[in-house]
Amino acid sequence: MTITILGLGPGHAEDLTRRAWRALETARTVLLRTQRHPCVPDLPTGPDYQSFDEIYEATDCFEDVYAAIVERVLEVARVGDVVYAVPGDPRVAESTVTGLIERAREERIAVDLVIGVSFVEPTLALLGIDALDGLQLVDGLDVARMHHPPLNPDFPALLGQVYSRTVASDVKLTLMNEYADDFRVALVHSAGTPEARVEWLPLFEIDRSQYIHHLTSLYVPARGGMSSFEQFQEIIAHLRAPEGCPWDRKQTHASLKKYLLEEAHEVLEAIDSDDPQALSEELGDVLLQIVLHTQIAVDEGEFHMGDVLTAINRKMVARHPHVFGDVRVDTADDVVTNWEAIKQQERAEKGAERQSLLDGIPKGLPALLHAYDAQQKAAKVGFDWHHVADVVAKVREELDEIAAATSDEARAEEMGDFLFVIVNWARWLGVEPETALRAANAKFYRRFRFIERALAEQGRSPADSNLDEMDALWNRAKAAGL
Repeated sequence: MTITILGLGPGHAEDLTRRAWRALETARTVLLRTQRHPCVPDLPTGPDYQSFDEIYEATDCFEDVYAAIVERVLEVARVGDVVYAVPGDPRVAESTVTGLIERAREERIAVDLVIGVSFVEPTLALLGIDALDGLQLVDGLDVARMHHPPLNPDFPALLGQVYSRTVASDVKLTLMNEYADDFRVALVHSAGTPEARVEWLPLFEIDRSQYIHHLTSLYVPARGGMSSFEQFQEIIAHLRAPEGCPWDRKQTHASLKKYLLEEAHEVLEAIDSDDPQALSEELGDVLLQIVLHTQIAVDEGEFHMGDVLTAINRKMVARHPHVFGDVRVDTADDVVTNWEAIKQQERAEKGAERQSLLDGIPKGLPALLHAYDAQQKAAKVGFDWHHVADVVAKVREELDEIAAATSDEARAEEMGDFLFVIVNWARWLGVEPETALRAANAKFYRRFRFIERALAEQGRSPADSNLDEMDALWNRAKAAGL
C-alpha cells in the first residue's frame, strides 16, 4: 500500500512535472483535495478522479475539514495504492499533507512525495523579486488569528491563503500592529495562470479588493529603516565584538546599573510631559539597556536572548489563565489576586518561598513607591485602618510628634513616620504618591522658571529679588495655569 502525494502546480497544466504527469496517467484512483484548480480539466484521462469539495461545503472549521480529508485518504489507502493530488507543492501550505504523512507513518503505510511548482515561484516572477533576499513565507490564516504579525519588518513577506475578504480583513488588522495603515502592499491573484494579476494598494484597503479569491496571496515589502528587533540585536552584538566599540566591550552588568535606572526615570519624565515622540526615544534607550545586558550575558556564556524571551513569554501565559486558559475573572482586582497566587505557587515550586509578604518589593524602589507597595501588600491581608478618618487622625498625630521632638535624630525619625502615613493617606484617596510628587515637582519647576524669566526681563535674578516679589510672580504663574 502506497499513498502518492503529488503537487498539481500553481494553475496551468503545463506546469506539472513530468513525474507528476506519469503518476496521474498510471493511477487507478486520484483523490483531489479540490476540483477548484485551473489544471483539473486538463489532467490525463483514465483515472477515477474524486474530490473532497463536499467536505468543505459541509464543514465550517478548517481543522475539521483537514482531519476528514486525511481520514478519507487513509480509508482508500488501506485497501490499495492511491494518488492524492493537491494544488501547488505538497510541502507548501498543505496542512492535509502534514497530517496525512504523520498518520501514514503511524499505520506503516508508505508515502511517495512528488513535488510540484508552488504558488511561490510564479508569484516571485510576477513581483520581480528574489526569494533569497530574505523573503518570509507565512500562512495568511495563521496571521489572521494573531494579534501581532510573526514577521521581521526589515525583510519582505509573502502570505498565502488570503482567499477571502474576511481573511484579508483579519490579516490587515494583525499587520497594522506593525505596519502603517497606508503601507503599500500587493495582492497577487491567480499566480501561474493566464488570469494572474498584481494589485498594489494601501494595507488598509486590501479587504476591499474585488479580485480576492481562493488563489490570492499577499506580498508585504520590507518596511526597512532598521525597524526590526533582530537588526538591533545585530548592532549591539557588533558593538560588543572584537572589532566593535571599546566602551561597549568594557561594560559589565554592574557598570550598567546606573544607566538602567537613569533611562527608566527618563521614560517617566516623557510620560509626565505627555510627549509621545520623547517617550518613543526613551523607550528605545531602555531597550538598549536590556539588549546590551543580554549580549553581555551571551558573551559570558550566561544566557541568550531566546532564554529571556522564553521565560517572559511563559510567565505571561501562565499568569493570565483567564486569557490563555479557562479561568474566569470579572474585575481587574480578580486578575491581581490570581496573579499573586500564581506567583506564590511559582516560588514554592522553585523552593524559593519568601519569609515575608513584603520580601517581593524591590529594595531599590524610590522611597515613596516602596512605602506605597508595602502598605498595599499589608492591606491585602487586613492590616489596614477601617476608615480614612483614622488615617487623617494619624497624620495629625505624627505632626504633633514632629513638633514635640527634641533632637535632630528624633525629628528625622518622626518626619519619616509622617511621610509614611502621608503615603497611606494618598493610598486611601486612590492617589499613587510617587506620580503625584513627580507632578508637583514639575509644577514647581514651571512656576519657578516663570519667576526666573520674569526677573531676567528686568535684568535681575532671584538672588536680586525678595520673597514678596517672587511670591507675587508665583501667583501670576499659578493664575496663568502653569
